[in-house]
Amino acid sequence: HSLSCNVLFAEFDDAADLLAANPDAMTISIDEPVEIPKNQHSHLQEPGREEDDELLGTNDSDKTELLAGQKKSAPFWTFDYYQTFFDVDTYQVLDRIKGSVFPVPGKNFVRLYIRSNPDLYGPFWICATLVFTVAVSGNLSNFFIHLGKPTYHYVPEFRKVSIAATTIYAYAWLVPLALWGFLMWRNSKVMNIVSYSFLEIVCVYGYSLFIYIPTAILWIIPQEVVRWVLMIFSLCLSGSVLVMTFWPAVRDDNRRVALVTVGTIVLLHALLSVGCLAYFFDAPEVEVPAPIIPAQNGTVITKSQ
Repeated sequence: HSLSCNVLFAEFDDAADLLAANPDAMTISIDEPVEIPKNQHSHLQEPGREEDDELLGTNDSDKTELLAGQKKSAPFWTFDYYQTFFDVDTYQVLDRIKGSVFPVPGKNFVRLYIRSNPDLYGPFWICATLVFTVAVSGNLSNFFIHLGKPTYHYVPEFRKVSIAATTIYAYAWLVPLALWGFLMWRNSKVMNIVSYSFLEIVCVYGYSLFIYIPTAILWIIPQEVVRWVLMIFSLCLSGSVLVMTFWPAVRDDNRRVALVTVGTIVLLHALLSVGCLAYFFDAPEVEVPAPIIPAQNGTVITKSQ
């Protein structure tokens, strides 16, 4: 005990010497915990904007976005910079696919799934899978429609793969680029416009196309009514993801501009759906040559159909 008391008295003497040298110094007791004040951000909310806060995100989601942006600090000309865009696991991709197939009303797809870690892995492979699914299903549909006809000879149309790739990848990249530029332009004019990043918009469009993969497989069914019902159903699901994502970003803009923007998004999405169904699954009429009937006098008579 005498040794510990000597050490304790020595500490008190050192503290006394420090206080004598600097009387204004602040002392903290070890036994009493220091309570760190929390920063409370209070702001006045307009009536009826609680739903807007839920759609457009909270302070926590903004912090998550900033932390996510810190991971992409590598120069854009290095491989590490682009590697971060593919840094996702299977569970994240499946969760985002599920969110695009089963959209939840009142939930923003970017804030709920994408903003923490936007990726290009899912959109790239979804588009690649959709390209081959549409091309192969279109060839199979044409084959099954004319199966059993003696005058029909099946020839695979490999050009449909290149046409499908050009159409789908152009839509998944050029449309988000145009939309991103439009949102940036409107953001410079209207302060309340929410501007998504280009990568986030590409993610939304890429994952929204997933529903067309099983739809394209079902389009093999040679029934026009079934095909159009499937197309409308898929268009409603994927289109609702786009509308619920981009409507909160433009609704504070001019009413007419906001409606035209959302209408253009839906129209371009519908053109892609109708175009794929009409071009790749439209059964061309097979021209059957007219039978040649030889006449008795040596002339040849062609029997018209």
